[in-house]
Amino acid sequence: MSQTITEMEGLKSRLKATWMSGDFDKIAQIIEAGAVDFIERLALEPGTRVLDVACGSGNLSLPAARAGARVRGLDIAPNLLETARRRAQSEGLKIDFDEGDAEGLPYGDASFDCVVTMFGAMLAPQPSKTTSELLRVCRPDGRVAMANWTPSGFIGRMFKTTAAHVAPPPGVPSPLLWGDEEQVHERFGSRVSGLQLARRMVSFCLPMGPSQTVDYFRAWYGPTLRAFASLDQDGQRALHDDLAQLWSEHNQAEDGTTHVEAEYLEVLATRA
Repeated sequence: MSQTITEMEGLKSRLKATWMSGDFDKIAQIIEAGAVDFIERLALEPGTRVLDVACGSGNLSLPAARAGARVRGLDIAPNLLETARRRAQSEGLKIDFDEGDAEGLPYGDASFDCVVTMFGAMLAPQPSKTTSELLRVCRPDGRVAMANWTPSGFIGRMFKTTAAHVAPPPGVPSPLLWGDEEQVHERFGSRVSGLQLARRMVSFCLPMGPSQTVDYFRAWYGPTLRAFASLDQDGQRALHDDLAQLWSEHNQAEDGTTHVEAEYLEVLATRA
């Protein structure tokens, strides 16, 4: 990567604005069951110190706290943190939520027993910094658990479809590389004593057809909202058509609704 500090600050500012656009919680709710499954597979013991990086509206933080873990959540978007706080309060769960950046975590070395992130830290623009930070705040023999969209899975294809209409920032590695096993091995390298990788699926079930599903994402999913906003009317129509075709091709429902299975790579790293 060859970006100056000023360019990176500008990119970070745009990323923050993107995730504050729409309301990601309305997307997160669709895959909430998959987040619960992800946490359950970790078998967290009561009292485990857990950090949820790029926590969004709390999809991982809440089930971790329900399991008895001592949880902190961090995200770049303050509006999503407010939603996460409300959700935690409504369940009587004590979770601390902080505004911050995955590439510069505001915590001391070895502060947590387990660091988790689901479809979040993978989107930070400097993967080497993200990797170092995830490991730095995790204690030796602690775990870093990630869920990352794969390049060949449905969301990977959705990212690529959008990128064909709206070019991604130059010089920034594709976030989908976090869903490639070889890349994950290279990024963690000798800094971990164990690395388990598994491809898993999460369901997107919406009570509307594929075309209306595109409209739903356009309204609430920041990256899609911003992509459409950057195009003229013809460009918006073309992007909508391509996304609707993608959802239709992968739709398993036959009753006018939408049911798509999306693949992700589950990463479980043990810090050396």
